[in-house]
Amino acid sequence: MKNTALSLLILLCVLFFPARAASTYATWTEISDEMAVVLNASYDVYFSTKDAAAAKELVNKAYFEFYEKLGVERAVMSYVSGKRASTVEYQFAAVKRLMTDNAPNKEVRACLDGLIKMLKEDGLALDGKQESGWSYFVASLLILLREGFEAILVVAAIVAYLVRSGNGRMSRVVYASAAAAVLVSMGLALALQKFFTISGANQEILEGVTMLLAVAVLFFVSNWMISKAESRAWKTYIEGKVASAITAGNSFALASAAFLAVFREGAETILFYQALIADAKDHMDVVWGGIAAASLGLVAIFAVIRFGSLRIPLRPFFIGTSVLMYLMAVSFAGGGVKELQEADVIAVTPVSFIGSVDILGIYPTVETLLPQAALLLLAAVSFFYYTRKTHAAA
Repeated sequence: MKNTALSLLILLCVLFFPARAASTYATWTEISDEMAVVLNASYDVYFSTKDAAAAKELVNKAYFEFYEKLGVERAVMSYVSGKRASTVEYQFAAVKRLMTDNAPNKEVRACLDGLIKMLKEDGLALDGKQESGWSYFVASLLILLREGFEAILVVAAIVAYLVRSGNGRMSRVVYASAAAAVLVSMGLALALQKFFTISGANQEILEGVTMLLAVAVLFFVSNWMISKAESRAWKTYIEGKVASAITAGNSFALASAAFLAVFREGAETILFYQALIADAKDHMDVVWGGIAAASLGLVAIFAVIRFGSLRIPLRPFFIGTSVLMYLMAVSFAGGGVKELQEADVIAVTPVSFIGSVDILGIYPTVETLLPQAALLLLAAVSFFYYTRKTHAAA
């Protein structure tokens, strides 16, 4: 009884002791040390009471209120690697999985020790970077490039497709959808920060659901594009259908793909920048410089896809655009499931022989890999079907 009361006291004290702002910590090591305190407290609760739910609450506190909110994840991704950030995130998930399964104390302790070791290693590595104005410039540049790259690919490919198909006027709908997504993202980030006490887990759920919705839309659009890859099929489609009704329906699908791609990245980008700005202090000029440089880079990427596509023959262009959409769908599927795993909505079953490839949305778990494998299989079936259909019609 005494141990139970002590554990509950530890839980209450740690849960209701708010994390300080990132700017109040002198070093990243201080943040990692404080995370270690919270994680050790989670073990004390688990050891004394076997209350997995209470122990996991503390693990979530270390993750959402320190690792994410105080910018550790952002810093690790910028200065160490995206793969390292994913490894640490899955170590958090591994701890919670062991607690859920009522694993022996020794196993939970070993997993926690591994997590704390990684956090402290990253803290020391980040402190060793001796962040200067240049490092803030690089961080700012990489945040926007990394988060905006996928969205730009989707929007540029859709606009290029519309222009090549003789429906350039519809690109205004896509641009408007992308602009609306930016505004909605900004509003959502502001609301999450200022007006709502939405938990970190709910934020992950929102991001995960948005990504999975984007998967469905991108998969539909990519199938529709590949079905029109043959010039004869496209001509028949334009001339033989009620163009206005069909075009309106598919313009909505294309606009939705653009909106979801931009919205999925938008709010997360703003939250990353909030953490960076809170830490930048006297280096705001280089942060803005990084944003400007990344924006120019994204414009260049857009221009290459948008105008470079004019030189590509119709069939290869349509097939290439469709493949790009399939790849984006596969990437979003992995990323969406990963977000839901971080929110404890979906279980985590590790796969030891596969590493993380963040840019492709590949992560070493059964739950992320299965939907990606299913999408690749569906893509192969779709390609085979439309190829056979085209040859039969020839």
